Amino acid sequence: MSGQRDENPSGADGRRRAEGASRGGVRTERPGEGGRVPAPRPGGRAEARRAAQGKDGRGRTDGARAEGGRKDGGRADGARAEGGRAEARRAAGGRRAEAAPTGGRAAARNSRKPKRNVKKTVAWSVAGVMVVLAGCGGAIYYKLNGNIKSFDAGAVSTDRPPEATADANGNKPVNVLLIGSDSRAGKNSDLGGGDEDGARSDTTILLHVYADHKHAVGISIPRDALVTIPKCKLPNGKWTEEKPGQMFNSAFSVGNTETGNPACTQNTVEKLTGIRVDHTIEVNFEGFSAMTQAVDGVDVCLPNDIYEGNINPNLGKKGKIVLPKGKQKVSGQKALDYVRLRHGIGDDSDVGRMKRQQAFLSSMMAKVKGEGLNPTTLLPLADAATKSMTVDPGLDSAKKLMDFALSMKNIDLHDVKFLTAPWRYNGPRIDLVHPAVDNLWKTLQADRTIDGQDATGKQEDAPASPTAAPETTSAAPTPAAVETPIKVAVYNGTTANGLAAKAAETLKAAKVTVTTVTGAKSTNKATTTVEYGSGQKANAERVAALFPGATLTPTSAAGISLVLGKDYAAANAGAAAPAAGTPSVPAPLPSEVVSEARSADDDICSNVSYG
Repeated sequence: MSGQRDENPSGADGRRRAEGASRGGVRTERPGEGGRVPAPRPGGRAEARRAAQGKDGRGRTDGARAEGGRKDGGRADGARAEGGRAEARRAAGGRRAEAAPTGGRAAARNSRKPKRNVKKTVAWSVAGVMVVLAGCGGAIYYKLNGNIKSFDAGAVSTDRPPEATADANGNKPVNVLLIGSDSRAGKNSDLGGGDEDGARSDTTILLHVYADHKHAVGISIPRDALVTIPKCKLPNGKWTEEKPGQMFNSAFSVGNTETGNPACTQNTVEKLTGIRVDHTIEVNFEGFSAMTQAVDGVDVCLPNDIYEGNINPNLGKKGKIVLPKGKQKVSGQKALDYVRLRHGIGDDSDVGRMKRQQAFLSSMMAKVKGEGLNPTTLLPLADAATKSMTVDPGLDSAKKLMDFALSMKNIDLHDVKFLTAPWRYNGPRIDLVHPAVDNLWKTLQADRTIDGQDATGKQEDAPASPTAAPETTSAAPTPAAVETPIKVAVYNGTTANGLAAKAAETLKAAKVTVTTVTGAKSTNKATTTVEYGSGQKANAERVAALFPGATLTPTSAAGISLVLGKDYAAANAGAAAPAAGTPSVPAPLPSEVVSEARSADDDICSNVSYG
C-alpha cells in the first residue's frame, strides 16, 4: 500500500480511484531505520583530529564520525565530527553538527575519498552495504548484529519449489525477495505510513542474482495484481486456507499485525513464480528514510513539478511545490515522497510509480558504489539498514549478511536490470499477462538474462581437456583438433533439449573455446549453420568440419556462432537430456517486455513515468 491518504490498503474500492489506475506500486528497498552509530565523545581539538582520521578515542576505526548522534525531527544524519570543542559539544548534545571543515582537514578528508574511475562494481544497496563489516571492529560488528530481526522459520510453507542446483564449479543462482513495508508502527506514521492499523507491503521486488554472480535482475510485482494467496501462518499458530483472486499485497497483511507477515509474502511469491526464494528482506519507512540520509541523499529526476496536493490528494488545494521538475537530490521525507508519489505525474498509476522506484534503487546503488568501502558512509548506512530489517533466518546475523553481500560485489551496474512483471489493467486491478509472465519466470529458473544470455557461469569455464569426441550417428570421421585458438558461441535453433550442451562438448574436445551455450531466438532452424564475421572464414571452416552438413554464412557480426538445426537434432536423437531439475530453454521474452527494462546505470531522468 502506498499509504497516500486516498488509498485503502485492504481493497475498499470506495476510497480508490475508479479510473482503473493500477495499484502495482512496488516500493524500492526501504533500508535502514535510525541510521545512527554512537556519538563521538567530546574532547576538543584532539577528539576532532581523531574523528578526522576515522578513529575513536582508542585509535579504532569507527562510524561515529559519520553520524555523531545527530537528531533532527526524527531523522538521522551523518554529523561531521570536526571543528574543535564547539563541534564536539554539539555532537555530544545530540544537535546538528554542520561546521564546514576547513584547511588541512578538508584536504585530508578529500584525499581519503576513493577515485571515481574505479570499476563499476555494486553490492546491492540494502544487504550490500554489509560489505563494510569485513573491516569493522568487534564492537561495531556486534552492534549491527544486535539490530537484525528475523521472522519465524515455521511460517514458511513446506510446499516449496526445489532449490536451484549448483553446476560443476559450484555456481548457483540466488533469489532474494525485497519488501518495503507500510505501517503506522513507531515513527512510520510520522513519515506517511498507512492510514489504517496493521502493515502492508508497499514494494515487492524479486531480485535474481545469476549463478555467474556478474548479472542480476529485479522484478517488480504489482501490488494490485490478482494472485492466489496460499496457506499462511497466523500469529495464533493456525494456518489460513488458500484464497484465489486476491490482491498481491494483501499477503503481507495476513494476520493484521503491526509487523506484517513477510513469510506469507514469500509463500505467495513462490506459489506465483515457481521459484524458490532463498532470502527475504523487509524494510520499513523509518529505516528507508534514515538510510537515504546516511548516504547524504540520492539523485532523482522528475518530468514536472510536484505539489503538496499531489502528495496528499485530500488536501483540497494545489499547495506549494514539494519536488521541483528536473534533477535533484532527496533524502528522508522527500525521498519517501518521491518513491511513493502516484498523483500529478503520468496517468496517476502505480505502474509509473514502480518505474520511479526502480530508478531510485538504481541511483542509490550508484551512490553507494561511488563511495567505495568508506566507513564514514557505510557504517551509518549499515546501522540504518540493519535496524530496519526483518529477514529470513538464513540472514539473521551480520556475518550472514556480509557473506551474502560479498558474493555480489563484482556485479557491474550495467548488468543490474529492473523490470515489471508483464501486466495489463483489469478495471482498478491488474492481471499478469500469460504466457509472457510464465516465460519470465522460466527465464529466471533457467538462469538466463532477459535478453536470452546464459548466465549460469558455465560459459566461463576453461576449455575442457582433450577427450574422445562424442559419438554421433554420422559416419564422418572426427576432425583433428584445430591448431589455432578459436572462440565459438553455441545456439540451439531447435526445440530439442540438450543439443547445445552436446555440441559444446564436441567443440571443447577439439580445443575450441565455447563462450556461450544457450537457445537461439528462433527454434525452427532447419540446417546447422556456422556464422562468421570478418577475417574468421578459415576458423569457421574448421568449426563446420566438426559438424557434418553444416553450412557457412558470413555476417556483419564479429566472431563465430554455431546455430544448431533440426538436421543436428535428427542425427543426435539419442543426445542426453539435461540433468534432472535443469530447466529447459524458455521461449524468448516479448520485445516490449525487454525494451521496458532499465539498467542501474541508465539516465535517472529516463523511464520514470507511465501514461
